Amino acid sequence: MHADLALKMMSDLFWTGLWVCFPLLGLTMLVGIAISVLQVVTQVQEMSLTFVPKLLTAGAVMILAGPWMLRKLTQFTVQLWSGIPSMF
Repeated sequence: MHADLALKMMSDLFWTGLWVCFPLLGLTMLVGIAISVLQVVTQVQEMSLTFVPKLLTAGAVMILAGPWMLRKLTQFTVQLWSGIPSMF
Protein backbone atom coordinates (compact mmCIF):
# COMPACT_ATOMS: atom_id res chain seq x y z
CA MET A 1 0.00 0.00 0.00
CA HIS A 2 1.38 3.36 -0.98
CA ALA A 3 1.37 6.41 1.27
CA ASP A 4 -0.85 8.34 -1.18
CA LEU A 5 -3.48 5.62 -1.10
CA ALA A 6 -3.43 5.47 2.71
CA LEU A 7 -3.79 9.26 2.93
CA LYS A 8 -6.69 9.22 0.49
CA MET A 9 -8.41 6.46 2.44
CA MET A 10 -7.96 8.38 5.70
CA SER A 11 -9.26 11.53 4.06
CA ASP A 12 -12.34 9.71 2.76
CA LEU A 13 -12.88 8.19 6.20
CA PHE A 14 -12.77 11.54 7.99
CA TRP A 15 -14.96 13.32 5.42
CA THR A 16 -17.55 10.53 5.53
CA GLY A 17 -17.54 10.64 9.32
CA LEU A 18 -17.93 14.40 9.28
CA TRP A 19 -20.87 14.32 6.87
CA VAL A 20 -22.59 11.53 8.80
CA CYS A 21 -22.19 13.25 12.19
CA PHE A 22 -22.95 16.78 11.02
CA PRO A 23 -26.79 16.69 11.12
CA LEU A 24 -26.88 15.23 14.63
CA LEU A 25 -24.14 17.42 16.09
CA GLY A 26 -25.25 20.57 14.27
CA LEU A 27 -28.88 20.45 15.31
CA THR A 28 -28.18 19.50 18.92
CA MET A 29 -25.67 22.35 19.09
CA LEU A 30 -28.23 24.82 17.75
CA VAL A 31 -30.84 23.60 20.24
CA GLY A 32 -28.28 23.86 23.04
CA ILE A 33 -27.41 27.43 22.09
CA ALA A 34 -31.09 28.40 21.87
CA ILE A 35 -31.79 26.89 25.29
CA SER A 36 -28.72 28.61 26.75
CA VAL A 37 -29.93 31.98 25.44
CA LEU A 38 -33.36 31.27 26.91
CA GLN A 39 -31.75 30.43 30.26
CA VAL A 40 -29.72 33.63 30.25
CA VAL A 41 -32.77 35.74 29.44
CA THR A 42 -35.03 34.11 32.02
CA GLN A 43 -32.26 33.35 34.57
CA VAL A 44 -33.59 29.82 35.04
CA GLN A 45 -30.64 27.49 35.62
CA GLU A 46 -32.16 24.03 35.43
CA MET A 47 -30.00 21.16 34.09
CA SER A 48 -32.93 19.15 32.75
CA LEU A 49 -33.98 22.18 30.70
CA THR A 50 -30.86 21.78 28.56
CA PHE A 51 -30.66 17.99 28.57
CA VAL A 52 -34.20 16.99 27.58
CA PRO A 53 -34.59 19.19 24.43
CA LYS A 54 -31.17 18.12 23.16
CA LEU A 55 -32.03 14.48 23.80
CA LEU A 56 -35.36 14.82 21.97
CA THR A 57 -33.64 16.62 19.09
CA ALA A 58 -31.00 13.91 18.81
CA GLY A 59 -33.71 11.24 18.75
CA ALA A 60 -35.69 13.07 16.07
CA VAL A 61 -32.58 13.56 13.94
CA MET A 62 -31.68 9.88 14.26
CA ILE A 63 -35.20 8.91 13.18
CA LEU A 64 -35.33 11.36 10.27
CA ALA A 65 -31.70 11.27 9.06
CA GLY A 66 -30.85 7.73 10.18
CA PRO A 67 -31.59 6.06 6.83
CA TRP A 68 -29.44 8.64 5.02
CA MET A 69 -26.61 8.14 7.54
CA LEU A 70 -26.78 4.38 7.17
CA ARG A 71 -26.85 4.63 3.37
CA LYS A 72 -23.81 6.92 3.41
CA LEU A 73 -21.87 4.56 5.69
CA THR A 74 -22.89 1.57 3.57
CA GLN A 75 -21.70 3.30 0.39
CA PHE A 76 -18.37 4.07 2.03
CA THR A 77 -17.96 0.48 3.21
CA VAL A 78 -18.83 -0.98 -0.19
CA GLN A 79 -16.41 1.43 -1.88
CA LEU A 80 -13.69 0.46 0.58
CA TRP A 81 -14.22 -3.29 0.21
CA SER A 82 -14.53 -3.14 -3.57
CA GLY A 83 -11.23 -1.25 -3.78
CA ILE A 84 -9.23 -3.88 -1.91
CA PRO A 85 -8.18 -5.89 -5.02
CA SER A 86 -6.73 -2.78 -6.68
CA MET A 87 -4.59 -1.99 -3.63
CA PHE A 88 -2.18 -4.87 -4.17
